[in-house]
Amino acid sequence: MNLRALSYFVAVYDKGTISAAAKQCYIAQPSISSAISQLEDELNTQLFQRHGRGVSPTESAERLYPLAQRLLNESKAIASLFNTPEQRQPFKLGLINSLGVQRMSMLLKDFSQACHDMELTLVEANEPCDARIITTSQLKSDEVFQPIWHDDYLLAIPSTMSLALKKEIRLQDLSGQPFIHRAPCEALADLQQLMDLEGIKMQIRARIQTVEYAVGLVAAGVGIALVPALPVLMEQSNIIYKAIGDLQLRRTVGLAMQREGERTEQQKQLQQVSKLYS
Repeated sequence: MNLRALSYFVAVYDKGTISAAAKQCYIAQPSISSAISQLEDELNTQLFQRHGRGVSPTESAERLYPLAQRLLNESKAIASLFNTPEQRQPFKLGLINSLGVQRMSMLLKDFSQACHDMELTLVEANEPCDARIITTSQLKSDEVFQPIWHDDYLLAIPSTMSLALKKEIRLQDLSGQPFIHRAPCEALADLQQLMDLEGIKMQIRARIQTVEYAVGLVAAGVGIALVPALPVLMEQSNIIYKAIGDLQLRRTVGLAMQREGERTEQQKQLQQVSKLYS
């Protein structure tokens, strides 16, 4: 069985579209389609249902996926036994808090696969590094910025609070509410500025830094919190997410690099991978 075809199959399964898989594998879409068709002929079964938004795996694909992953991993392990250790190129990537573990893990996986000789180290965004994933508010004058994600902010409210029953949350409704303060968070700074102008005060119940702890405290009923609307957070139970009236609080997350100087191969690959997520 062709290992390359299996790797294309895994890419299509993971990405959900042939075009996205082609970008990840750095080959043309017809090559992906042809490999999948040959694999279907060889196995005498259909692996994907084609539709307007991409593809959906069939029951056969669900059965094949873990087997294909195992076979591909084993083939890499065998090859590594006989490969001469190569010199790893260090690359430091600065990250801010609250980027979303799931989506960052996928981006970092694609980046690492694109740079086989790289030794990746994740550091704080304010430390010396080769590139940073930050918000626009943290961009320096000597950096260029490539947008990746646009995140709206919502109020995370314990389902047991009466505030969760309101159809529309107004700024005045936050007066006296128990609040989980998370910093740094530019959206929260903007919200506090608006509240100060209106003379609205909330009760600070906890001060933390990470959005994961904020959501955990909300789920425990400690208070409300302002958090980015990341899909993985929206799946939390015992939490109701609501916008604040017509107020739009949003951040743009992207890749920042030094404006001057020639790009390294790793920086070029990171730029290409980041474009797949924008």
